Amino acid sequence: MKRACIVSVGNEILSGQTVDTNAAHLSGELLSIGVPVVSSYTVGDDIEQIVRAFGLASADADVVLITGGLGPTDDDITRQAMAEFLGSELEFHNELLEKIEKIFAGRDLPMPERNKIQAYIPAGAKALANIGTAPGIMAESDGKLFFAMPGVPMEAKRMFAESVLPEIERFAGGQAVVVKKLKCFGAGESTIAELLGTMMQRGRNPLINCTVSSGIITLHIIATADDKEKAGRMVEKDEKLLQSTLGGLIYGVADESLAQIVGEKLAQQKKTVAVAESCTGGLLSKLLTDIPGSSQYFTYGWITYSNQAKISELGVPAGMIQEYGAVSEQVAESMARAARKKAGTDYAVGITGIAGPAGGTEQKPVGLVYIGVDSEYGCDTKRCFFLHDRRFIRLRAAQTALNILRLKLNI
Repeated sequence: MKRACIVSVGNEILSGQTVDTNAAHLSGELLSIGVPVVSSYTVGDDIEQIVRAFGLASADADVVLITGGLGPTDDDITRQAMAEFLGSELEFHNELLEKIEKIFAGRDLPMPERNKIQAYIPAGAKALANIGTAPGIMAESDGKLFFAMPGVPMEAKRMFAESVLPEIERFAGGQAVVVKKLKCFGAGESTIAELLGTMMQRGRNPLINCTVSSGIITLHIIATADDKEKAGRMVEKDEKLLQSTLGGLIYGVADESLAQIVGEKLAQQKKTVAVAESCTGGLLSKLLTDIPGSSQYFTYGWITYSNQAKISELGVPAGMIQEYGAVSEQVAESMARAARKKAGTDYAVGITGIAGPAGGTEQKPVGLVYIGVDSEYGCDTKRCFFLHDRRFIRLRAAQTALNILRLKLNI
């Protein structure tokens, strides 16, 4: 199995001014073809440091992906560092200059003289096409492949998909790799690992990897075989085993979101939903309506952030709020019931909680959230407690509401 390393270049990344989304994207794409990223390095705009990172990366892996430093300014020095590492000189390519000039002409702008540097690549290397002015660079050294791509995420993603990925797949040939992703919600990483037991052992084929992002757990089933058909059968067998082991914890595949799955189920069953939100401030409504075609099933949404709004807009009894507090099982249920009645929908969700950072008490700490989901079968209300910051608490509350609704739709 071939292995990869990512080198991210740029002072802006080291200083925290720019978030390195390229590395995360590339890691996921490489995993999908069975080429795991075994290490990554982030370096500033310094030739010596970049050359050193290239050496470390080539010692770690068979494929080295580099992002950043291909622009026309003085601090864009990846091409110079690459030439030094390869022991070659930068070589001018007139056809590259013509492409750069054409891009500027298409924008009805003169090409600055400094952009001419982008027409130079290390001797013996291959230029990779780009939608921007900076061509990528592909080179080979001691049986290792090196790919330098722009730091602009849109350009890096397209160059990787169109030019780099096919080269890596050819390089990693010999065995077929099939990858399938299963999306899970409703249990922690350690709980899922415990349920799966030996299925997550290293060295197993298929290999099952686990990644976590904002409460969503993604299981990657990676099968390697002599041909794709055999690898596919191996993945299918493990998928069935995971489905039977984890049951309702698995909500989808590939990059499906909870909102997408809930929307599909509502549309298929010709059901409708309304929401009444307090602590989530409209986030649940946003997640639902981010899905194209959501007008089929999403009808009404209320953001009743204050007690008065809960009373005047939804008819939550003032005495109930006074007795139990706005953050309570009773109020969440009342919000859900009122929203369903006013909207005339099949389902309605009520959410109330304390997102923080202030407002918590010993009895009702920050992170406490109540979620009610009302339907013709009655109202199910769940008490939840989420750790971390305000953004995370609100997101987890909205996701959990979607998951409760998903499970009700599976009945």
